[in-house]
Amino acid sequence: MVDKKKARSLAVLFTVTYMASYITRINFGAIISEIEAQTGIARTLLSMSVTGGFITYGIGQIVSGICGDHFSPKKLVSLGLGVSVVMNLLMMISSHPYVMLAIWCINGFAQAFMWPPIVKIMVEVFSEEYYKKMAVRISWASSYGTIAIYLIAPLIITLLNWRFVFLFSAICGIITIFLWNKFAVDIDRTKIIKKQQSNTKNANYLLLTPVVMGIMLAIILQGMLRDGVTTWMPTYIDEVYHLGTAVSILTGIVMPLFSIGCTQITSKLYRHKIKNPVTCSVIMFVIGSAVSVTLYLCSGASAIISVLCSATLTGAMHGVSSMLTAMVPPYFKKYGNVSTVTGVLNACAYVGSGISTFGIAILSENFGWQMNILIWCLITILGTIICFACIKPWKNKFQI
Repeated sequence: MVDKKKARSLAVLFTVTYMASYITRINFGAIISEIEAQTGIARTLLSMSVTGGFITYGIGQIVSGICGDHFSPKKLVSLGLGVSVVMNLLMMISSHPYVMLAIWCINGFAQAFMWPPIVKIMVEVFSEEYYKKMAVRISWASSYGTIAIYLIAPLIITLLNWRFVFLFSAICGIITIFLWNKFAVDIDRTKIIKKQQSNTKNANYLLLTPVVMGIMLAIILQGMLRDGVTTWMPTYIDEVYHLGTAVSILTGIVMPLFSIGCTQITSKLYRHKIKNPVTCSVIMFVIGSAVSVTLYLCSGASAIISVLCSATLTGAMHGVSSMLTAMVPPYFKKYGNVSTVTGVLNACAYVGSGISTFGIAILSENFGWQMNILIWCLITILGTIICFACIKPWKNKFQI
């Protein structure tokens, strides 16, 4: 454990680092409609890069999680961000869709070496209550990064072109690497390795229990909505309401604002009222169901309603994510496998992300946006059912 002053400074550093990881990762998805318009590359070809990045990010989460329990988390974060900077610089000079695919797959894998090691450090150096409070607030960095990209990308596109968005992202990454290496702490490996050697079998067994498998499925479903809707909402607004690429990208700013609000509400419910992360997830899935049905009924009628419903839907899914990928791993601390569990759970989210990002592109081109939105409705309902079924088993196994 560290003192309160050091804990606060580390929380700021983790937030800045996680924000930089998002800036260097979601920038492609944010400007994909502009790349399509300027290069003439088909949407399905471009979406392969985003999907490939999600897939390798998901695979990398498992590798990163295991590495985080065996090697220095501080060095892993630095390595991942460094490779990501290089990939962003390469993307700036790339024009062929298959070259973009290769670069972004490498970037996705590198990006995976940030969140599980950060969670590992937080669980070891923060008190239990401070972790519960700060894990959610640090996860807001994903929203801060999204806001930064969706604000700055249209400006860069207007003044220069889409390639300079990747240069801006790389510069942010370089600055963050310097701050991370100067101020981040590492953790004592000796006690953790001993604990891990005696308890790994039990931890692996728990990952295969029905309740944890159900949580994994729920995480996949929220990932399908959270990242799929975030990636394609500007394109949806552009095609349905014809507001233009730059304006449509700007509408993406609304989503992370709602995400911050929803994760804050979910966090307060968890810490002060409900104290069961699965129950909190049910509430968020119910909210997602309500707004996705509203979006389906109102699609094409009002751009404002569509943006607000999309933003609330992604915000609710961020609330689910904050519970199932940030609040579940600390229950495995006694087994010494927090980083591994974090990686496995986060990997599930990006299985969903990869499926939906490519799937939405195909469905929107062949069946229109109404079919997509109908599927979003069905996903939220299924997520509600799965989480509801997991409430009692979770409480019996982990919270008694």
